[in-house]
Amino acid sequence: MIEVVCNDRLGKKVRVKCTTDDTIGDLKKLIAAQTGTRCDKIVLKKWYTIFKDHVSLGDYEIHDGMNLELYYQ
Repeated sequence: MIEVVCNDRLGKKVRVKCTTDDTIGDLKKLIAAQTGTRCDKIVLKKWYTIFKDHVSLGDYEIHDGMNLELYYQ
């Protein structure tokens, strides 16, 4: 289990526990359950890289304690 921190820079910081085998789409569903927003409205970024839903966290080399940027579309 790893813990990923997602910050939307509007005052909301979400900590989500998941595994490296989970996809970005699974992570978005966990974030949506905690924040109350719909998962299809969530965009996850790191610098200028927009993460795609079907790729796993391990493939993006997302590790324990990593910070991701949370945007809404």
